[in-house]
Amino acid sequence: MNKIVSTLQDAIADISDGATIAIGGFFAAGVPRALLRALIARRVRRLTLACGAGPLLGAQAELDELVANGQIAKVIDSYALFRSATKGLQHAFEQQVRAGMIELEIHPMGTLAEKYRAAGAGIPAFFVSTGAGSKVEDSRLTNRHEHRQPKEVRVIDGRRCMLEHALQPDYAFVHAASADADGNLRYRKTARNFNHVMAMAARTTIAEVERIVEPGDADTVHTAGIFVQRVVHVPREAVQIPQL
Repeated sequence: MNKIVSTLQDAIADISDGATIAIGGFFAAGVPRALLRALIARRVRRLTLACGAGPLLGAQAELDELVANGQIAKVIDSYALFRSATKGLQHAFEQQVRAGMIELEIHPMGTLAEKYRAAGAGIPAFFVSTGAGSKVEDSRLTNRHEHRQPKEVRVIDGRRCMLEHALQPDYAFVHAASADADGNLRYRKTARNFNHVMAMAARTTIAEVERIVEPGDADTVHTAGIFVQRVVHVPREAVQIPQL
């Protein structure tokens, strides 16, 4: 089955207002910038962007446009704000988070990765000890008080553990070094990051790739094509590392 689509706009044509979209990337590495720019051009609104480790900070120009257009309703991440408090207070995204205009939900990085992996494996919820005895145990970490639901806590093998639910986005935007027509993806080094578990978790995965290749050794595939619905070729671009 040939999963290659000809344009970015064709790849995201069915995304509508209110969608939840996983955005791959670890700060500047492996961020699907071309798909983000296509999303900006489409002007869909009330989006929940489910991240992993600061990809929107690694794509500041795209974040700025999404915020300016009022397209973001919520961000889920493990590291979503600038290290510099001064810079953060001057940035429109953090200003809107502080004003409650954009909801920000934070999870420990490993827990967030497992929330995606669990969704891909068909596991609706799981217990984890990370954050026991801290604010993470008390409730969901969000700037919306009405969404701070208490977590179920159990002692398992002598360890306090909290119930976390799987996270299944409507779409995942991932960036890969190469793909074949069947959607088998290969990433480059750090760019692998959250892309694989997001591709597993999402109902529809859209991959922007630097090269279209012939099918090769299956043992070198990082994400199998069964998890990928659409592939679009984008040229490799130089990335300026942002100052956080």
